[in-house]
Parts: sequence; structure tokens; C-alpha cells
Amino acid sequence: MLKLKYNILLLMFLMSVVSVAQQKKWSLQECIDYALENNISVQKSQNSLLTGEQNVIAAKGGLLPSIGASANQSMGFGNQELFQGQFVNRTSHQTNFGIQVSQTVFNGFRNSNLYKQSRLSQEANELQLQQLKDDIALNVANAYLNVLFNKENLEIAKAQIEFSKNQLEQVKSFVNAGVQPKANIFDAEATLASDEQSLINAENSYNLSLLSLSQLLQIPNKGFQIELIDINSFSFALFYNDVDSILSYAYDNRNEIKLAKKNVEVAELGTEVNKAGYWPTVSFGYGFGSNVFFSNLTENEDSFFNQLNNQKSHSFRLGVNIPIFSKYQNKTAVAKSQIQEQNSKLDLQQAKLDLENNIQQAFTDAQAALKAFEAAKKSIESQKIAFENAEERYKLGNMTAFDLEQTRIRYLNAQTSLINSKYDFVFKTKVLDFYMGKSLKN
Repeated sequence: MLKLKYNILLLMFLMSVVSVAQQKKWSLQECIDYALENNISVQKSQNSLLTGEQNVIAAKGGLLPSIGASANQSMGFGNQELFQGQFVNRTSHQTNFGIQVSQTVFNGFRNSNLYKQSRLSQEANELQLQQLKDDIALNVANAYLNVLFNKENLEIAKAQIEFSKNQLEQVKSFVNAGVQPKANIFDAEATLASDEQSLINAENSYNLSLLSLSQLLQIPNKGFQIELIDINSFSFALFYNDVDSILSYAYDNRNEIKLAKKNVEVAELGTEVNKAGYWPTVSFGYGFGSNVFFSNLTENEDSFFNQLNNQKSHSFRLGVNIPIFSKYQNKTAVAKSQIQEQNSKLDLQQAKLDLENNIQQAFTDAQAALKAFEAAKKSIESQKIAFENAEERYKLGNMTAFDLEQTRIRYLNAQTSLINSKYDFVFKTKVLDFYMGKSLKN
């Protein structure tokens, strides 16, 4: 019985935890932080950084000497000619020990340039990761605003349902009182049915936007909800007088420009690395070793350790390798690296052009969105007054149900236009803030 009670309590606890987890509402900052921490592309890019760290270590190791040790044991047996025409059955054992040190003294600065190149490549990987995070943050912010946009549309659709229901009841009362014809009931019911269809579409759009955001975060959609933000608390003003200040900041600070510049440096070092093939290579080596030999033909051989001590030897090596003809390998390698260098410079120019075009487009879009928002505010005020007047005229019998519905549709369209322009302007200003390096989490 105690075990049963324990299991029941545990089950109730787990159900409460799941319920709380499902009721959790995600803020914009939580969504962005979670995406940056758990996105698969980000994780793969972080793994690329780890690989780059190993490349830097390997390139640094190329500047150091190599050290190796060896130990060999060999045995021989069989007939062997010691003197001409005299063969003996000989069995021998030989042991060799050695240690070798080799160091590249000069190879046209190839190793040092490879080390510099690996460090620059690692810095480029870090910039690429940051650029990826920036893009993900912008996508999450856009998806989050899209949920808010669809949520507001859904609330309007629900309000219209309530209005249509009240309108239907009012029409029924007018018909029962003999003020309006019965056909008006059918018109009111048709309007209610149309509004119910609009509500279904609004619910689908809202659910799909939540699904898109959850998929972007790579979390289950079941029970996923976000915190609602009062979008009206935003300052609906364009804080940038011209595009020049944004461009100036972006050229100096945007990661895509820094990455393109870093790639130019990497390509230039790649050319220097390949030019090293024209230079001679100077290397130095040192070896130390000893050996021990035993044979059945010798009776008074020294002991193992005496031979090991007596037969010690040192060796020194200085080598110079001068390239004379490499079958055009060095020439083509340098030529291809110079082409890559030119391409990286073209990529930098393209990155600047793309950035300028994107910022120009974003600034123009923000200006247009602000004008559309201001126009939508004026439109909804006039349409609201027109609709309220139409309601009064309809109640007095001075307007038909069809004309009232047309006025209501115009008012609904004005509400939709206001919501569209409002969220469009907020997102366009967020894009400008993005290019100015401002946080998207607020």
C-alpha cells in the first residue's frame, strides 16, 4: 500500500510538472537565447571552432622540432661464409636503440605562415558563428512578431463574432417588432457565418505561426505559448534621419564585412605559403644510439649493458634541398592561390554592396511602413466614425443591412491594415536596429 501511494504521488507530481511546462509562456529573450543555444547549425558551427583550435595547435607544432625514439631486435641463423670457402652455422642476436631529433631551420617561412593562416581561419570561423547567431536572432524576432500579429488578428475576429451575434439578436427583435423585414435575419445570419469562417482562418494562421516559431526553436509545439507584448508601447517613430549613419556603422562593425576582410587575409597568406615552394629548405638533425650484438661463434663477448655503453654513437645532419624544377607544381599552386586572393577581394566588394543594398532597402521599407501606419491610423478613425453613424442610421431604418455590412467591411479592412502596417513598421525598425548592432531581445 505504501508503494502504491508513493507511485500515485510521484505520478501526480510528474503530471503537475508537465502541466506547468505546458503553461510556460516564452518571452522574446527566452526564445532567442534558446535558439542560439540549441540550434543545430549553431552547434555545428561551434564544433567547427573546436576543429579550428586543433588546426591552430597542429600548425604551431610545425614550428617545433620532431623527436623520435627507436628500438629494434633482430635474430639471424644459418650458414654464413666467414672466409672464402669456409662456412659455419651462425646464430646471432642484435639489439639497437636510438633517439632522433630533427628541425626545419628554414623553408621559405612556410610553417610560420601556415600558423598565421590557421589563426586567421579560426578568427573567421568565430565571425561566421556570430553572423549565424545574428541571422537566427533576426529570424526568431520576426517569427515572434508574426505570432503577435496573428494573435491580434484573432482577437479582432473574435470581437467581430460577438458583434455579429449581437447584431443578429437585434435584427430578430426588430423583425419581431415589425420594424424590419424577415429577410434581414438571413443577411445577419450570413454575416455571422462569414465571420465564423474568418475566425477559423484567423485561428489557423495563429496556430501555424506558433508552429513555425516552435520549429525554428526546434521544440515540441504541444502546449507552446509566448508572452504577449503590448506592441502599442513601442515608439512609432523612425529614429534614423538618413541611411549614411547606418551604413558607416555597418561597414565598421557588421560581421559579414569583418568575415570578408578576414578571408582576404587568409587568401593572401595562402599565396605566401605556396611561394615557399620556390625557396630552398634547410633542415638539421641529430641522432644518438647504441647497439648490442651476440653470436654463437664468439665466446668472450661483453655483457649486454657493457656493449650498450661502449658502442654509443652520435650523428649530426645538415641538409639543404634546393628546388630546381617541380614540374610546374609550385608555379600553378601560386597562380591558383593568387586567383583565390582576387576572388576573396571581390567577395569583400560584393559583401559591401549587398550590405549597402540591404540597408538601403530596409531604410526605404521602414520609411514606407511608417507612412502606411500613419495613413492607416487616419483611415481607421474615419472608418470607425462612418461605421458608428451607419449603425445609428440602420437602427433608425435609414440604411439597409447590405449598406451596413459594406461599411463594416471597410472598417474591418481598416483595422487589418492598421495591424499590418503596425507590425510591419516594428519589424522594419528592428531590422535597422539589427544593422546598428542593437539587441533584438527588447
